[in-house]
Amino acid sequence: MTRVLVIDDEPQIARALRRALEADGVEVTAAASGQEALSLAATHLPELAIVDLGLPDLGGIDVIRELRSWGEMRVIVLSGSDGETTEVEAFAAGADDYVTKPFGLDEFRARVQAVLRRSHPDASPAALVFGDLEVDLVRQAVSLRGGPVRLTKTEQALLEAMVDNPGKLLTHWWLLDKVWGRGVSADGRQSLRVYVRQLRAKLGDDAECPTYILTEPGVGYRWIATSRSAG
Repeated sequence: MTRVLVIDDEPQIARALRRALEADGVEVTAAASGQEALSLAATHLPELAIVDLGLPDLGGIDVIRELRSWGEMRVIVLSGSDGETTEVEAFAAGADDYVTKPFGLDEFRARVQAVLRRSHPDASPAALVFGDLEVDLVRQAVSLRGGPVRLTKTEQALLEAMVDNPGKLLTHWWLLDKVWGRGVSADGRQSLRVYVRQLRAKLGDDAECPTYILTEPGVGYRWIATSRSAG
């Protein structure tokens, strides 16, 4: 069973996260301070730590650095601040994802699933279902309303990058590096826009009222659909 450590001094949030994660078959341990978290992490050896940055004793960034120094433990940050500086500091310390309060539990569970999949790259995850859309990451197969969706290799890579990071802001440059690799040409952003437009068309998504891909003007894109496992 996957072990997750929730580190948050707000009991209501800790309880809500515990209920949501346990419903997905996750074993949850909770800590209300940084020192308690480090002690529990040393004995329970969680695969994932969910760290609130506003802890009453140690700074959340310091807790992340300490946890990451122990090995391959994944970290998702919870924060009441959406400031870019704080987010950059969290990722520099070793965070895998950054969630700003308030947040929806469905989105949060999807992000946890995405981070845990990256912890087990050799595992075979179930297909992800987003309403009428099904994405099978193992077979690299996509279907919409029961019918196959024919994607090019680049469109498939772009879709996988998005569904594997639900709710997260994916900048133009992050997507270019993830899909095309380093050394992409200067007109890469225009190519990215073209492929996003093609992908939207094949998924039946409307850029003005999106179901799947939200445009963050001048910055990038965000996969906004929440998933359930196809089994």
